[in-house]
Amino acid sequence: MTAPLAALAAAGAAAPPGVAGFLLALVATIFATAVLGYAAQRIGQPAVLGELVAGVLLGGSMLGVLDPAHPAVHAFSEIGVLILLFGIGLHTDLRALRAVGSTALAVAVVGVVVPFAAGYAAMRALGVPGLQALVCGAALTATSVGISARVLADLGVLATADGRVVLGAAVIDDVIGLVILTVVAGFAGGAEVTAGEVARVSAVAVGFVVASLLVGARALPPLLRVAVRMESASAIGLVGLAVAFLLAWLADRAGSAMIIGAFAAGVVLHPVEQRAQIEEKARTLGYLFVPIFFAGVGASVDLAALLDRRSLLAGGVLLAVGIAGKVVAGYAAPWHRGNRLLIGVAMVPRGEVGLIFAQMGLAAAAITQGEFGAIMLMVLGTTFVTPPALSWLARRERVAAGTHRAPAEADALEELVTGDPADG
Repeated sequence: MTAPLAALAAAGAAAPPGVAGFLLALVATIFATAVLGYAAQRIGQPAVLGELVAGVLLGGSMLGVLDPAHPAVHAFSEIGVLILLFGIGLHTDLRALRAVGSTALAVAVVGVVVPFAAGYAAMRALGVPGLQALVCGAALTATSVGISARVLADLGVLATADGRVVLGAAVIDDVIGLVILTVVAGFAGGAEVTAGEVARVSAVAVGFVVASLLVGARALPPLLRVAVRMESASAIGLVGLAVAFLLAWLADRAGSAMIIGAFAAGVVLHPVEQRAQIEEKARTLGYLFVPIFFAGVGASVDLAALLDRRSLLAGGVLLAVGIAGKVVAGYAAPWHRGNRLLIGVAMVPRGEVGLIFAQMGLAAAAITQGEFGAIMLMVLGTTFVTPPALSWLARRERVAAGTHRAPAEADALEELVTGDPADG
């Protein structure tokens, strides 16, 4: 694959910096993310890891094809983030969260507070300034719902009590993490770091989600009925995307993060009958925009700064804190009689949400390339270690119980999580 990419890099050097240059970068990005994403899946890892590696290869540290600061690349990346969070919201069933209740809440809260506080303290101990340490700590808070759900489904434990706790806790700590992200982004933009300001920004973020749920429940049905009368699944899907982008814009106007608005739109649309059509349209659009976001994150990596001894040390510390903090969270609900270690390990991967923290921190100049590289190492490390660790734990539990997973169980559970029929 390196030969075609090298040819694209050479062509990119001679291409004009306008639309033609962007199109060449787009071709290279689509090609590289598709191939490396597939390769990552073939070795049992999520496609996002391959897409990150593709970005590193295409970025300024290597081939110089993809410039994440290019206005068009930046716009595509922003749309990718919104679609990503919209999709997470579409899979957030508030009624299901109530079913796992106090256990998931306890795991989520401990899984946010412990890594955040420990990460901040560890970075300060390494001499990292306050704002940068805050961003690093914040990047440790949110679990990747998609990665955890897929691995648990493949292992056949997603429908168990432990699996439901993991999904509920992952969604809750994503919401808390998004609020933290909004607060940190405000500080990065120059807001004064005071208890009152933290309370104000948090109230805006939470209030926006609540208001979206209340207003959306009344305002969206008439819009969807109009789309249904058009007898077009495409129209229904486009209305859903329009709602996501509108709420993202309103969130920005309200002083919150756009991703809060996109997530809220997904939560609002989760109960509607037309969710499958909306999700299909979002997924189709996401095939283009979401990999560009991840490739852009990879392209932002400065390999020289990443391989600096201080960055490697910070990355190792964040990785250790990130794993330990989530494992501790698995034991936050002593009344739960399931496998607490499995719950904690399943909460470890940071994935896409951790990358959003890192990218926003770098874009706002709240962290340096060194801290950005350290967060990248943490995200990659937590994502790599989770699948084999969970596989070992689930296999040990099945052996101890003398049970075996039904062959079709992983496919059925994947359909439950993603809303798609399993392939084959």
